[in-house]
Amino acid sequence: MQFKSVKDFLVHVQEELDANRLILPTLPDIALQVRDAVSKGEASAHELADMIVTDAALSARLIQVANSPLYKGASEVKNIQMAVSRLGNNTIRTLITSLVMQQMFTPTSKLLEEHFRKNWEESINVSAISRALAGFSSNLDPDEAMLAGLIHQIGKLPILMLVENIPEFRDSPARLNKLLEKAHPAIGKIIMDTWEFPEELKLVASEYINFQRNSGSHPDYVDVVQVAFLQSIAGTDHPACRVDWSTVKAFDYLGLAPDDNILEIEGVSDEVELAQSMMAF
Repeated sequence: MQFKSVKDFLVHVQEELDANRLILPTLPDIALQVRDAVSKGEASAHELADMIVTDAALSARLIQVANSPLYKGASEVKNIQMAVSRLGNNTIRTLITSLVMQQMFTPTSKLLEEHFRKNWEESINVSAISRALAGFSSNLDPDEAMLAGLIHQIGKLPILMLVENIPEFRDSPARLNKLLEKAHPAIGKIIMDTWEFPEELKLVASEYINFQRNSGSHPDYVDVVQVAFLQSIAGTDHPACRVDWSTVKAFDYLGLAPDDNILEIEGVSDEVELAQSMMAF
């Protein structure tokens, strides 16, 4: 099987989806239940806790997070009810989606293991920086920004699953990396549409690499992830390192100068480290 262009590959992806031979990543039922209940305003804190406690592993992780330095209060959180009461329904909704994301980066073969691990580590890094950058705008929520960072390259997962059976990519790391970078935004858009994410997050997976993007008068989550992504790859051989930061509007919207070292801004580095350690539990 030979592909002359990324467009040809994307046509193949759609054909595989239509034939049910390619399965897109899906959010676990518990994440969907909590998201829907909070979005509709139909669940009390007690009812949310009853939903979450049915998943023992997720409950344990959520209690860990509630006691982490990012959220820790005066007293220790000992159960899910306390966690929901302390963090609030909206934060719980976002955190649960963030916490279940790691399940999607579980490889099904040794071939995929290195790629999945690398992508998850990169996602955590961008996510942590995004969370800190959200503090530069009053209209952005840090936890939503953290989730935005985690999903920014979600489109790479189906590609990796698919190319495992396509020798021209599987046996050529250079071709595979080029394909991943060029094709994942379009696949990410398909996943975001399938997951029915809110518009402010849905655009992240497909638009964060649109460095000529103009979001308007206020920064959004695409802007945050864009800046976080550029910061995360600075000094590497990633193709996007060739982007002239002075032309990227996202810096302006967040009140940052293109030559700012974001991690040297007071408090940012500490917050990034705390978020990274929380997601690496």
